[in-house]
Amino acid sequence: MARLVSWNTVTSLWIVFWVYWAVSALSVKPTRHMETVGGRFRTAAGLGVAAFLIFSPAYHLGILNRRFVPAGQRIGAAPIVLVAAGVAIAIWARRHIGEFWSAQITLKVDHQLVQSGPYSRVRHPIYSGILLAMMGTTLFVGEWRAVVGLVLVFLTHGAKARREEALLASQFGQQYEEYRKRTGSLIPRLY
Repeated sequence: MARLVSWNTVTSLWIVFWVYWAVSALSVKPTRHMETVGGRFRTAAGLGVAAFLIFSPAYHLGILNRRFVPAGQRIGAAPIVLVAAGVAIAIWARRHIGEFWSAQITLKVDHQLVQSGPYSRVRHPIYSGILLAMMGTTLFVGEWRAVVGLVLVFLTHGAKARREEALLASQFGQQYEEYRKRTGSLIPRLY
């Protein structure tokens, strides 16, 4: 089991995610409207600091380098399962949003409200998948710095989701309000 749960495995899963993202970004529609530079900067800064905290073990960050998972404790395959599931959900969602995807909050030319696949239950399944993968990575790292990074990912995606929803509500009006009522933001609505 120790061989299964390694940085190589965690990193490989994240590389699959980023390669898919880069390749699929080549087939999106042109942008008609984009969020402000300030909004893009806040997202990039939050995610950049979070990635540093989660993925950079070489820096001494005082008490943040303390472990919440004791060294040598067997945690099994849980981290890998969470990372793999999160990456799979994000890729599944990315495939469904297709040509309307963007890393920034945008409206594409002839933008449509995607409600298929994971979007039939969750308004932000890409963020849900990323958060799940980050939870697995945080569990694998086992240090408090990664927990702080995970909280930053959650807060950053939460703020981005609110800005995105405001833009989509202004574009799709009542259709978006009905969609919002029957779906969860990051977790599927069960009723």
